[in-house]
Amino acid sequence: MATIDPTTVEKPRTGDGTGLGGPTNIIVLNDDHNTFQGVASILAGVLPGVSYEKGMGFANEIHNRGRARVWSGMREPAELYWEQLSDAGLTMAPLD
Repeated sequence: MATIDPTTVEKPRTGDGTGLGGPTNIIVLNDDHNTFQGVASILAGVLPGVSYEKGMGFANEIHNRGRARVWSGMREPAELYWEQLSDAGLTMAPLD
């Protein structure tokens, strides 16, 4: 009878199967130096699919809850958007 070397047994896979991990969330935090209008303008200027009006909704959520998830998706574009938002002066949570 043959024996199986335990170091060659394939372990069960976890995750979404893409090898890229799950979605990455961009979270903007409340601060004392950005206005609602400024936050909305920055979000609309950086994030695809975010209008000024939607940005105002995020600004309201950030103000009332202390934070808002403003985008979720693949890691590479998330890193770019996060950097652009941070460079524009928004207070950002670390990427998760």
